[in-house]
Amino acid sequence: MNKKLLSLIVIVFGIALFRVLPHPPNVSPVAAMALFGGAYFADKRMAFILPFLALILSDLIIGFHNTMIFVYVGFALTVGIGIWMQKKITANRVAASAVGATLLFFIITNFGAWMMSSGLYPMDAAGLMQAYVAGIPFLQNSLLGNLAFTAVMFGGFALLQRQFFTEEHA
Repeated sequence: MNKKLLSLIVIVFGIALFRVLPHPPNVSPVAAMALFGGAYFADKRMAFILPFLALILSDLIIGFHNTMIFVYVGFALTVGIGIWMQKKITANRVAASAVGATLLFFIITNFGAWMMSSGLYPMDAAGLMQAYVAGIPFLQNSLLGNLAFTAVMFGGFALLQRQFFTEEHA
């Protein structure tokens, strides 16, 4: 295993530890892990498998809930956004992708909260809008967490690459 691949794995699994530490609601590295994995693992299978493994292992610790499928769909689509970034990773694209992933995740997971609400929301358009409105306070924290963790992961890895790696592919 080359140094770059090992570093990527350590970064993804290391940042996943922040999910199990105390943190404000929705300030987590989930989207950053997905974007980073998609952007830096050259093998697309690894881009999905390794971040998903880190996500599932951390979920084993913090617990599962009835909307996990929506979380995992949002995560998979966010890996896809990261893969789209692979050819040209810039600060602007990373920031725009973090914002886009946050909004995508918000739409998918709040739809899931509405679908699985067991009577909390009416099963009509008004109920769906109620679910989205109820999720707005969490959106701010998600955006903050995604931007911060994405900056740390992408910025930190850029510094690491500059210092230690040549043109190795992961």
